[in-house]
Amino acid sequence: MSTTAIERSGNFGKVYLVGAGPGDPGLLTLKAKVLLENADVVVYDALVSPPILAMINPNAEQIHGGKRRGRHSLGQEEISALLIEKARTNAVIVRLKGGDPFVFGRGGEEMEALLQAGVSVEIVPGITSGIAVPAYAGIPLTHRDYSSSVTFVTGHEMAGKYRPNVQWSAIARASETIVVYMGVHNLPHIIGELLAAGKSPETPIALIRWGTTPRQEELIGTLDSIVRQIEETGFEAPAIAVIGEVVNLHGLLQFGRPIDLQ
Repeated sequence: MSTTAIERSGNFGKVYLVGAGPGDPGLLTLKAKVLLENADVVVYDALVSPPILAMINPNAEQIHGGKRRGRHSLGQEEISALLIEKARTNAVIVRLKGGDPFVFGRGGEEMEALLQAGVSVEIVPGITSGIAVPAYAGIPLTHRDYSSSVTFVTGHEMAGKYRPNVQWSAIARASETIVVYMGVHNLPHIIGELLAAGKSPETPIALIRWGTTPRQEELIGTLDSIVRQIEETGFEAPAIAVIGEVVNLHGLLQFGRPIDLQ
């Protein structure tokens, strides 16, 4: 349906909640690429890499709607309202989100708002950073000798959410590998909770930032040492944290840095 046809009929266009993957443009799905090349409007997040943004239809309206700690371009309600507004006069609207829309990406909230407004929605999954980033660092999240369970958890919770906090003690006891998104700023608290639940201070931990890109950096330590290492090195977010014995396999795969496809 063309934009003109939408205006005449009063119908909505379609919003695609698209996962951009973790950064490496080679990890973008083919479906996502086709949608970017044919979009009328693209509302993109802060962590979407420049090579992926370069794939967007040059005639499309591009809107930065990303969030970074302390620097929110648009509030969540504003983003949802914007998508509804753009769907009134455009056929193909892409909401481009880092990683996967439904893994700590607030895609569920946006989907609810759009459907309540009568807007058609399609989800295009992306490779989440919690899987891809450790892989690029040579860390398998599961391994028959070290880990048969993995938990993905956010380290940055919304105030006033459905429950007071993540049950770190339960996670510490139940999972052999823990992957923490957005946890660098709260790491001292998280580590304290894990140690209180019985995790050994010698448990390995890896912090990986700018994962799957040529800028990827890792900081390897233990629960007892990592906060001190962060202070000494100036290591900063955004980063993924991997906690568990599988971190000891880091470095076995000496395949070098990801290929730069820019």
